[in-house]
Amino acid sequence: MFKATIYVTLKESVLDPQGVAVQGTLHALGYQKVSDVRIGKRMEVLIEAKDRQEAEAQIAEICEKVLANPVIENFRFELEEVA
Repeated sequence: MFKATIYVTLKESVLDPQGVAVQGTLHALGYQKVSDVRIGKRMEVLIEAKDRQEAEAQIAEICEKVLANPVIENFRFELEEVA
């Protein structure tokens, strides 16, 4: 069994309105040195696979088809074997 921690973020070229709103709030609270904020998603998926290579392939496919919109988002994941 493997646990994948998946991170999905907007591509740099895509405007992040939530990030802009959070940055504005931080500036209003006195955190003027914050120059950029990007909001993303973090997910954990447990998956059964015979080996790491199979788990990586399945998680990449899941991300490409379901968890991320490849037009506007990037994804990356970390994989660890769990008992």
